Amino acid sequence: MTAPAREGQTFGGQSLLVRYANFVKLPHTLFALPFALLGVLAASRIAPVTARTVALVVLAFSAARWAAMGFNRVADLRFDARNPRTSNRELPTGALTSTQAWISIVAAAALFLGAAALLNPLCLALSPVALAWVLVYSLAKRFTWWPHLWLGLSLAIAPVGGYLAVTGRWSEPAWLLLAVTLAVATWVAGFDIFYALPDAGFDRDHGLRSAVVRLGERRAIGLAKLLHGVTIPALALFGWGAGFGLWYFTGLAVAAGILAYEHQLVRPGDLSRLDAAFFTMNGVMSVTVFGFALADRLL
Repeated sequence: MTAPAREGQTFGGQSLLVRYANFVKLPHTLFALPFALLGVLAASRIAPVTARTVALVVLAFSAARWAAMGFNRVADLRFDARNPRTSNRELPTGALTSTQAWISIVAAAALFLGAAALLNPLCLALSPVALAWVLVYSLAKRFTWWPHLWLGLSLAIAPVGGYLAVTGRWSEPAWLLLAVTLAVATWVAGFDIFYALPDAGFDRDHGLRSAVVRLGERRAIGLAKLLHGVTIPALALFGWGAGFGLWYFTGLAVAAGILAYEHQLVRPGDLSRLDAAFFTMNGVMSVTVFGFALADRLL
């Protein structure tokens, strides 16, 4: 009997470090970390940014994501063990024990709270709320058809957190951070719908909820398109409000092209290129938006 293939964006090797990195899919940090740094860039127009602040933002984001992903793996263990796509993960195979998983989750949560405390009082006050939100996502498929939106709002905390880390206060105008929240939430929810497509049958059989189970493959892909249709205008509104210029909007045009290409890769009845759409193109898009925003800020 052939062993399940290793999932995409994981590392080869059996060291404890590699097992932990694969446990939380460490390369996926690339998806939303650039948006956390985009929040820092936007805030840098009204407040000074230090290397210490940037380091704490990266630490806080990475730690919160580790805690959330680790908890997701623990919460979904019985489902992952039964799903052929996920049965080769670290907990189902015993590559990591539950104790090792929980130690890393608690340590990551503590690092997140500690980094928030070192940033400013507002970040500290909001950090337990943010942590609770990203952890509860792991249970969302038990009670809502729209866990993708929950995940989107979880990752949308990143740019807001980056901005608050620098300024210590909400944006003026207030809609600025709401715009980037909408942009990241719709971007993430759209690609998470793609990610849910291969598991539709399994989820349906095991009482798990998703937009794909609720709507079917064709309409779910249509919903992803609608969500991504909001992403670019919301990023444009954010960029305009934050005072970004030509470089930023050039990057946004490139990002729109990337999203359009991504939707060409995934069609109803043909998920053969899903890995390229999900793993590669979404990472490229977030880095593109941040890279052009950084160029806009420096040039």
